[in-house]
Amino acid sequence: MTKKEVITNKQKKLARYAKAMGHPIRMYVLELLSNQSCCYSGDLTEELAIAKSTLSQHLKELKDAGLIQGETEAPKIKYCIHKENWKEAQTLFKEFLKG
Repeated sequence: MTKKEVITNKQKKLARYAKAMGHPIRMYVLELLSNQSCCYSGDLTEELAIAKSTLSQHLKELKDAGLIQGETEAPKIKYCIHKENWKEAQTLFKEFLKG
């Protein structure tokens, strides 16, 4: 007899999105990108008082979670909201929070 899986795929996705959103810098980046089409990493570095390497780690976390996508346009990287996943995250959070 096998045990029933109690953690759903929805819960796993929601947790991944929540983890990626769990830092104020990442929330700032998401808010910025959700209000404009795209942004270059260099522009973010100028706007935020953090090291480029620190910003890169935050962008990597958001990208790994699928909330943003990056496109290399040497020497910069252009970041945008991943619209499909962003919409999914919004839906999952709304469903979860309405309890």
